[in-house]
Amino acid sequence: MNINIILNEFKPVKDNLLPILHGLQDNHPQNYLPDEALKATAKYLNISLSSVYGVVGYYTMFSRKPRGKYVVRFCTSPVCSLMGSGNVLDWFSQFLGIKVGETTPDGLFTLEGSECLGRCGKAPSMMINRDFYGNLTPEKIESIIHQLKNA
Repeated sequence: MNINIILNEFKPVKDNLLPILHGLQDNHPQNYLPDEALKATAKYLNISLSSVYGVVGYYTMFSRKPRGKYVVRFCTSPVCSLMGSGNVLDWFSQFLGIKVGETTPDGLFTLEGSECLGRCGKAPSMMINRDFYGNLTPEKIESIIHQLKNA
C-alpha cells in the first residue's frame, strides 16, 4: 500500500479525514491503520496526530491492529439479540474456530461485535466488510463463508 497515493486522492482539508482513513484501511492487505499511515495523514491534513488517533479510537469501523481480509461484524443490539443473534454468533464462532476479537489462522476472517448495524427489520444481521446480510441462520452463514473462501 502506498500511503501517499491514497492521500493524494483527497484535498488536504480536515473534512477529508474520515474518507482518507477509510481509503487507507480499505487498501491495507491486513485491513487496519498502521501508525505510519496515521502520522502521514496528520501531516498531510496539518492536524495533530492526537486528533487523528482520537477519531480512529472513537469509530469502531477503524482498527489499529491487523485483521483478516474479511471483517465480520455481528449486530449485538437488543433487537438482534431477541431474534437470536447470540445463538447464531456462538455457532459462527465455533464454525470459524475463533472468538470475538480474533482472526482465523489463515488470515481470512476477523470476528467482531457491533452495537447496531441499523438492519433491525432483517435481524439477526451481520456486516462483512461493507456488505450487509440479514435473517441469518447457520446454513445461510455457511453458504456466505464458502462463497468468500472461493472468491
